[in-house]
Amino acid sequence: MSEHEGVHRPPATPEEAVAEQERLRPLVSTTTAPDFAPRHVAGLDVSYADDDRVAGAVVVLDRETLETVDSAVVLGRADFPYVSGLFAFRELPTLVEALGRLTVAPDLLVCDGQGLAHPRRFGLACHLGVLVDLPSIGVAKTPMGPFDAPGPERGSGSPLLDDGEVVGRALRTRVGVKPVFVSVGHRIDLDRACAEVLRLCTVRLPETTRRADSLGRRHLR
Repeated sequence: MSEHEGVHRPPATPEEAVAEQERLRPLVSTTTAPDFAPRHVAGLDVSYADDDRVAGAVVVLDRETLETVDSAVVLGRADFPYVSGLFAFRELPTLVEALGRLTVAPDLLVCDGQGLAHPRRFGLACHLGVLVDLPSIGVAKTPMGPFDAPGPERGSGSPLLDDGEVVGRALRTRVGVKPVFVSVGHRIDLDRACAEVLRLCTVRLPETTRRADSLGRRHLR
């Protein structure tokens, strides 16, 4: 996946970052291809140290067995400031580079963050999916806004709304635990995104997220 290396250059200012989101947002697709049959699913996560060091980690799993088949980590620094709605610009450089170091190409990306559940409908999962042109899903631990609790059983969901628009779903991945918050990133619809997330969950969070988080943290120690 070396063709993705160097594809992203951080903007110089928050204003440039917003303009970049607005430029790329129309490229997002919320449709799943009829022949979409992912074999390898990648989890992406960025870990942070107190001194602005970051570790962008990607772990690729076999979709059927959940076996880890590849991984990559890139260490760097969070050069872009923390600005609400622009968090992706802190994480994209290391994640795109880590994707470029993989030897097993993923068919689906699962990001620790938001997709369409974003003020400009262009969160990390959308941005990354568009940049590398792969189906992508955002799975967040916290919601964008208020929501009705889904039913108690695994697989229950309730819509995430923003200004009356459905931007994602609160999804119960395990009985008795808090839901996660799924939103479309790119080249997938919300129902299919939720189905893929459920396949990856043996506990609350997808195995893709758990393993990428663990890998990144180990490299920052």
